[in-house]
Amino acid sequence: MTKILRPDAVVIGAGPAGLGAALAAREAGLEEIFLLERDFELGGILPQCIHDGFGSIVFDQVLTGPEYAQRFIDKVERSGIEVFLDTMVLELRSDRSLVAVNSRDGVLRMEPGAVVLAMGCRERTRHQVLIPGYRPAGVICAGAAQRYINIEGLMPGRRVVILGSGDIGLIMARRFTLEGAEVEGVYEIMDHPGGLTRNLVQCLHDFDIPLHLSHTVTFIHGRKRVEAVTVAKVNENRKPIPGTERLVECDTLVLSVGLIPENELSKKAGVVLHPATGGPVVDELMETSVEGIFACGNVVCVFDLVDYVTFTAEVAGRGAAEFVQGRRRWRGEVPVRPGRNVRFVVPQRLRCLDREVELYFRVQRPERSVRVRVLVDGRVVHSRKARMVRPPEMVRASIPAGALNEGVREVVVEVTPDEKEA
Repeated sequence: MTKILRPDAVVIGAGPAGLGAALAAREAGLEEIFLLERDFELGGILPQCIHDGFGSIVFDQVLTGPEYAQRFIDKVERSGIEVFLDTMVLELRSDRSLVAVNSRDGVLRMEPGAVVLAMGCRERTRHQVLIPGYRPAGVICAGAAQRYINIEGLMPGRRVVILGSGDIGLIMARRFTLEGAEVEGVYEIMDHPGGLTRNLVQCLHDFDIPLHLSHTVTFIHGRKRVEAVTVAKVNENRKPIPGTERLVECDTLVLSVGLIPENELSKKAGVVLHPATGGPVVDELMETSVEGIFACGNVVCVFDLVDYVTFTAEVAGRGAAEFVQGRRRWRGEVPVRPGRNVRFVVPQRLRCLDREVELYFRVQRPERSVRVRVLVDGRVVHSRKARMVRPPEMVRASIPAGALNEGVREVVVEVTPDEKEA
């Protein structure tokens, strides 16, 4: 009979979110913490992200992905947190019990006091964006291309077209160029770039790689290997405009067309997912709709900075510790709603009401000279000016401690034109 393990907490996923959550739970007083990772090493995606740009907020330094991960890995190794590598979680139930498997221990059954979901996200594929054409070799997601070059030492191709201007795609445009490949261009279906401004400058502008906005790939040519793609302009409804087609010869099509939170386990546990983020609905402690199951990082929503992933992980780890220790105290439930030019807000509900809360949100459209505001029942509790807001870049705002009480009905986050500028 398989032995049932009953740790204080189980963290699923050992990328930056899982590492941060496990450490925060340990620092908050939990003794037995299991960190489960399906890969053969800790760090998640960070070991293959050899470019810099990580840690400017958390460490006030500019680090590479491996450097950022290693700082947390070192702490985990010193902390006594039990790590299970090459371990796949097969099932998670609403009572927090789970089943995992690995080659060393076989089947593992666990009944932890709390669970933290930190599985991260995955890339959209060609079939999820419905690109017509044949199925040749040479169509590859940007993250896979990154692993081939940075970890495996392999070049996926020499004449490259990149579809989508997400951050990984922009970074890989530079990486391919540095490795001697020809990047014909980056094609973006939206009328604005999908990546951070710094990546647009450092990865495209600095290397004279063209960015074609309001363009998409309409056909993939080649049966055994990609030979060319047809690209076309799109209208305001993102539909190709007849007569604008152009054939671009290439041997590789790299897709950077968005990320999806990895929530198969969340669904099995009955966790409610938010339609805009694709991740769990959470409160200010990052607890999901299922009691004792917490979530953090890119499994909740896709963040643009790893620093924000770490911040949410620390909140989730502390929240899990409070739950196990019985220190949590609810004082109501207040919805957090998106207002003008806000697509979604995380967290989506507040229940403790007695602490400062950090809010993360994305806007619906680019806008200059604006004011970011948080309103509690119409009363402004946070207001600051922003020179520019863009959909790819997460915006932060806060609710100060003491701004909420049991009679509050709703919190609204909005972006409005700055009156002084107007």
